[in-house]
Amino acid sequence: MSLESGALGADIDRALDRLARFRFADVLWNRELAVWTPDETVQQKIAHRLGWLTALDFVKPHLDRLRGFAEGVRSGGFTDVVLLGMGGSSLAPEVMRQVLGVAPGYPRFRMLDSVDPEAVRDAMAHAATSLFVFASKSGGTIEPNVMAAEAKARVEAAGHTPWSSRVVAITDENTALHQRALGERFRDVFVNPSDIGGRYSALSFFGLVPAALMGADLDRLLASARAMADACRASDPRANPGLALGAVMAASAEAGRDKLTLVVPPKLASFGLWVEQLVAESTGKQGNGVVPITGESPDAKFGNDRTAVVVTLEHDAPDAAVVERLRASGAPIVSFQMNDVSALGAEFFRWEVATAAAGWLLRINPFDEPNVQQAKDATRVLLDMYTAQRRLPSPEPQATRDGIRFTLTDAALQALDTASPEEFLKVLRPGDYFGLLAYVSPGASALAAVFDRLRAQVARSTGCATMFGYGPRYLHSTGQLHKGGPATGVFVIVAATPETDLPIPGEPFSFGVLQQAQALGDFASLEKTGRRALLVQLPKPDAALFGKVADALIAGITRPGG
Repeated sequence: MSLESGALGADIDRALDRLARFRFADVLWNRELAVWTPDETVQQKIAHRLGWLTALDFVKPHLDRLRGFAEGVRSGGFTDVVLLGMGGSSLAPEVMRQVLGVAPGYPRFRMLDSVDPEAVRDAMAHAATSLFVFASKSGGTIEPNVMAAEAKARVEAAGHTPWSSRVVAITDENTALHQRALGERFRDVFVNPSDIGGRYSALSFFGLVPAALMGADLDRLLASARAMADACRASDPRANPGLALGAVMAASAEAGRDKLTLVVPPKLASFGLWVEQLVAESTGKQGNGVVPITGESPDAKFGNDRTAVVVTLEHDAPDAAVVERLRASGAPIVSFQMNDVSALGAEFFRWEVATAAAGWLLRINPFDEPNVQQAKDATRVLLDMYTAQRRLPSPEPQATRDGIRFTLTDAALQALDTASPEEFLKVLRPGDYFGLLAYVSPGASALAAVFDRLRAQVARSTGCATMFGYGPRYLHSTGQLHKGGPATGVFVIVAATPETDLPIPGEPFSFGVLQQAQALGDFASLEKTGRRALLVQLPKPDAALFGKVADALIAGITRPGG
């Protein structure tokens, strides 16, 4: 790790000195709870979230079991493995799929973390020859449960009964999923330590069962993680790769450079999504936090609110011009070199330690996610109303154009004053960030191109950092930051009525209704927390239709006086 500290050298030194003075490495590894908070109730909650520190010790005795299980699947006639999960249960496996790849002879691997009807149908296309991995820490998360209901129906329709021979579970002990897996005699069940939080679970069963199913070299992956874990025990924060990164993150945020910009080569794009979830959900609370930025357009402008982390994989480096423009902007720059893909294990551990340290330095509990439940509760209220009335209540729009409804939160109305909703992005100010949040299928490439165009133009025209998320995935990732972090986010939520819906077996609502309820629920949560947000409701997921909306939003910030 190398550091160009820029103007923040003294701030970073103070953060490192504070970590040294409080013996943070020893405190963390010894699980000394009082350093986090004097509140004994909160201490006990934190105690039940520190299992990631010893996850490597937990998984080591299970490696032969994992390899034997994966070999049984490889030789069992399966063409596909489909992971059903959200947030911490799915993002690390997706990183491994993109970075490590699937070994020859192993089934195709895909992740389903969307309830969009098109995405669900696509993931289930080979249900008759698929193994389903039902991954849920709590066992009660709605998305993987409804995905599993659809998988069960399709497997049984293909003549495979009981379906349990084609599903495995990854969950905590004594959850409803654990009991179901035992009762229905799933093909296998992997019980994770309950003191490992979802977003810190990459090196536990939640990451390693999928890695084994891809034919990954578990020994090399875990050896790199072990070497990093040993390095992160160093008492001197300057010699500790996790604490050193955490100090940069926290010092930058406190100095106003809270947009932590990850710059990586294309093969590590999914790693950015994992970092985004870990950092945003851990630090974005109490009106504070680090705002992770990944996947920006190469020609994005950089203001004075940036700190950058630049990662090179083997000889594959990020865009040198982007790095140079960050350097010219005065941004502190941390640089890492991953010598090979197995170093992914090390990076998982480094970032977990860094995020814990940054949370402590920012006086934030990095192991809870209070605002995630807020959005879940709002969705449940809407689904209950739908069940009773067979329709979803929708907020009154400020404008309707060609069947497209535009609705603003009160905070957005106040900031926009008398301007029309299409001029919404005029509310962006230096130091803000723009979040584009889309409730459509991640496989909708034409829409994705329009989203990229809008995001890139906002970055060029305003100089504000930008982020993008598919719903409901982001609700389990950056959603905590949006509501609980600094009130500098400006959000456009895009929801579209699916052209062909899909019923959920055993439920009174469909996948499309669930997706709409989640969009409306998050908009209500942003309203409740006083955020500036615009809800765009499309009559169908059409790229040309949203293209007109994007053009109008861009015009609002690029026309003279905009």
